[in-house]
Amino acid sequence: MNTIALDVVTPDGSVHFEENCEIIILQTKQGELGVMAGHVPTVAALKIGGLRVKVDGRFEYFAVTDGFVEIRPDKVTVLVQAGEFAGDIDTERAVAAKERAESLLAMERDEKIDRFRAELALKRATNRIDIAKHSS
Repeated sequence: MNTIALDVVTPDGSVHFEENCEIIILQTKQGELGVMAGHVPTVAALKIGGLRVKVDGRFEYFAVTDGFVEIRPDKVTVLVQAGEFAGDIDTERAVAAKERAESLLAMERDEKIDRFRAELALKRATNRIDIAKHSS
């Protein structure tokens, strides 16, 4: 079977590189996108969500923030602010972040709350909690 390489890159550099991916499934702003070797070159915006990668018949799961993906026939480069393996997620910290964001969003509208940032924090925390469920 033909495989495709995956490189997950954050501002701190590459956080994961895998050469032998059978399929990479991404959450784009337009919907879910599956990528296999030989895919047509594409650039797409990513939303906060999960990244699934099939290697040796098994799926690996990552939580990623919004960003971009560059797809070439032999390599996928994911550019995000943060990305982590399901097994590396600190669920207690994610639950605490989710609770903080929910309490900020529950405040009155006239409070000096950056609702947009609180909503993003809630989405990131919820995503991390959901992806952590896939740790082995």
